[in-house]
Amino acid sequence: MDKVPPKIDPTVPSPARIYDYLLGGKDNFASDRAAAEKVLQLSPNAREVARANRRFLIRAVEYMTQQGIRQFLDIGTGLPTQENVHQVALRHAPDSRVVYVDNDPIVLVHARALLADEKRVVAVEGDLRRPESILDNPQVTKHIDLGQPVGLLLVAVLHFIPDEAAYPAVAKLRDRLAPGSHLAISHISAEDLDEKTVQEGKQVYAKSSAGALVPRSRGDIQRFFGEYGLVEPGLVWPDDWRRTEGEDRIPRMQGSDCYAGVAIVR
Repeated sequence: MDKVPPKIDPTVPSPARIYDYLLGGKDNFASDRAAAEKVLQLSPNAREVARANRRFLIRAVEYMTQQGIRQFLDIGTGLPTQENVHQVALRHAPDSRVVYVDNDPIVLVHARALLADEKRVVAVEGDLRRPESILDNPQVTKHIDLGQPVGLLLVAVLHFIPDEAAYPAVAKLRDRLAPGSHLAISHISAEDLDEKTVQEGKQVYAKSSAGALVPRSRGDIQRFFGEYGLVEPGLVWPDDWRRTEGEDRIPRMQGSDCYAGVAIVR
C-alpha cells in the first residue's frame, strides 16, 4: 500500500489488513505483514483458514439469493477483494441491495472508492459492539428495509469481540431481523492449538487495532445463533459448507480452526 489515508497509523496492525495479506492481497503495511507472519508461525494453516472462510462467504450469499433474499447487511466487511458480497449477490439477483459496515477507516476508504458508481450498495461506519447504532443509522434504514428479510453476515468478525459484548450484540441483531431473514456466521476456534500458542496468538491481535482475539469452541460459536435452526450441513469447516460436487476442497489442516454456518429466522 503506497498512500496512507488520513487518521491511519501504519505502525498499528489491522485485522482487516492482516486478513488481506493472508489472502494474497496488497492493501497492507509492513506492520500487518509482520503480524500475519507471526500468525503463520503459530498456525501455519492460517492462509487455508482465510481462503476457506472467503469461500464460505461466497457460498452463503449465493444460497441466500436462492432463498429469495435481496437485502444484505455485512458487518465487519473487511477490505474489498475478489467476489465481494455485492458482486456475488448482484450476479445472482440484480435487484439486490447491500450495506457494508466496518469501523476501520481504511476499509471505508477502499469500499467507498470501489462503490462510487454503484447505487445498489453503500458503505457506512459502524461498530458491531453497538448494534443499535447500525440498525438505526439513517443510511442503513434508507437503503434496506429491516421489516423485510435480510441476509445478515457476521463473517470472521465475532472472534475480535469479548463475550460480554459479543453475545448481547448478536442477540440484539437477531431480535431485529424479520422472519425469513438469514444469519451467516464464521468464527475462529483454537481447539487444535495448545494454550501457549493460543496466548501468543492473542498477543499478536492485542497489539492490533482490534485489541483482542477471542477464539471460541464450536459449542460457544453455535450459541450465537440462539434458537434459530441451522440449515444443512450445520456448523462445519467453512469449505465444507455446501461445497459443490467435484469442487476442490481446501484441506482442514492442523492449527487454528474455523466453523461456519447459516441459520434462518422463523
